Amino acid sequence: MKKLSLDELNRLSVEAFKKADKNPIVLVLDNVRSLNNVGAAFRTGDAFLVEKIFLCGITGTPPHRDIHKTALGATESVAWEYRENTIELIRELRHEGYQVCVLEQASHSIPLNRFQPKPGQPYALVFGNEVFGVHEDVVLAADHVLEIPQLGTKHSLNISVTIGIALWDLVCKTEGLEK
Repeated sequence: MKKLSLDELNRLSVEAFKKADKNPIVLVLDNVRSLNNVGAAFRTGDAFLVEKIFLCGITGTPPHRDIHKTALGATESVAWEYRENTIELIRELRHEGYQVCVLEQASHSIPLNRFQPKPGQPYALVFGNEVFGVHEDVVLAADHVLEIPQLGTKHSLNISVTIGIALWDLVCKTEGLEK
């Protein structure tokens, strides 16, 4: 066993990524303040072939060196769009057939491990501000509120970790790794 070189990984080029069939998932960042978290969302979105990332409210947008530092070029591969108003975007996505899943700690949330997505169903995963979470109006407009069960003393995970866990779970459950 040996560590693979970059050439041996056979990763897609940016052009091939843009042409590739995507997993029917979009990420929505609702007022995320950390540019490093924005960059991590791009990098993780690239890893799981998401359709698009929506950057809403105060969320920073490329080009920015702090986003680029974490994204490692994924801002060139993953489609993105800025939207000022998250709730208007959520309404549009629902109208387009997306099931909106907010990742948040809320009453009646569904533990992520118990959520059963439907293969082929498009999903919008919404992640919120590092201090205040997803805005209450967005939580109320969602189809599902998902929560990652935690066992320790802390009550939250960093948004970049949450994005990775949620995407991995959703892609595995919908057989999106078969692309």
